[in-house]
Amino acid sequence: VQLQASGGGLVQAGGSLRLSCVASRLTVSMNNMGWFRQAPGKERQFVSAISWRAGNTFYADSVKGRFTIARMGAKNTWYLQMNSLKPEDTAVYYCASGPTPLAYMSPGDYDYWGQGTQVTVSS
Repeated sequence: VQLQASGGGLVQAGGSLRLSCVASRLTVSMNNMGWFRQAPGKERQFVSAISWRAGNTFYADSVKGRFTIARMGAKNTWYLQMNSLKPEDTAVYYCASGPTPLAYMSPGDYDYWGQGTQVTVSS
């Protein structure tokens, strides 16, 4: 399985971006689809996740109310709509998929990863 993330870029504070992640195929072990981010010198951080079948969504406190995760099953794709972006949102964003329902906050919960897309928010 390969994941392809896209949609990053440079945006001013207060702006918006939409990230996309496409899976080459879906398997029965892909239950959670998530987004993580990693800023220079920092650990990879959970941003958001969605359960593929039920559509339950989860967010880090730092992005609640600003980011929205969604999925489109027919296209093996999930999205992260990011609004009201802040300079502290600047990071490389990674999409991932994991097998275990309700285990979604740790990088270790995921077994497939996309290559990352850079998001830079200027002040």
